[in-house]
Amino acid sequence: MPIIQSVERALRILDLFDEQTPELKITEMSSMMNLHKSTLHSLLLTLKTYGYIDQDAESGKYRLGTKLLERGQMLLQSLDIRAVARKSLEALSRQTGQTTHLVVLEGREGVYIDKVEGEKAAIRYSRIGRRVPLHTSAVGKVLAAYLREHERERLLEGYRFVPHTPNSIQDAAAFREELAKVRQAGFALDNEENEPGVRCAAVPILDHAGKVAAAMSVSTMVSVVDEGQLRQFVDLMKQHAQMISRQLGYREQEENP
Repeated sequence: MPIIQSVERALRILDLFDEQTPELKITEMSSMMNLHKSTLHSLLLTLKTYGYIDQDAESGKYRLGTKLLERGQMLLQSLDIRAVARKSLEALSRQTGQTTHLVVLEGREGVYIDKVEGEKAAIRYSRIGRRVPLHTSAVGKVLAAYLREHERERLLEGYRFVPHTPNSIQDAAAFREELAKVRQAGFALDNEENEPGVRCAAVPILDHAGKVAAAMSVSTMVSVVDEGQLRQFVDLMKQHAQMISRQLGYREQEENP
């Protein structure tokens, strides 16, 4: 079907604005779009009437209108991270044969909000709604590592480092050091720190603001999956996490915490 020219031009006007160019004069837009000012003025008036374009009364410059913010918030609210991530969890489980999880931060714990059982998985301890400590789990480390620094420090105030196995981190200094490694590597490992014989890996999922929205993980048995295989799983997880993050509005150029 043919493209409607007036609609295309209106959308092109909106695309002229970005972080580096928040405001434009009509003469600048006319030059950038190679459109006569009279044609452009009619389009701008229509967009302005419906709130998609605003105009500064003193300078006469145009900028994006609040209607776009309103529509953007509606879109963000409609994005259910479980629905967005489900296909990736299923695909990752098929690719690895292992159980995959989606975990969010609630208070000072991680909470499983979705999981897909793997065909080769022997692990059955996890369930949707189960809580997991931050310091002993790969997902918990990711959720803590990608918080803003002041949020992370507030979380650590009075945090109790209860050991679950001899491998568990048992103090704040060691935990901070571990979280720095997680941010540098882009993933976290739980090397029999939460359950004996169980090794997990997790990666962050980021939202439109570049904040951690959830952690995605793969759980394995040490006796079945070696470290080399687990690192291959990490690479697959990173690919899926990037896809989910983009669907949530995250853009690569945003700085990580």
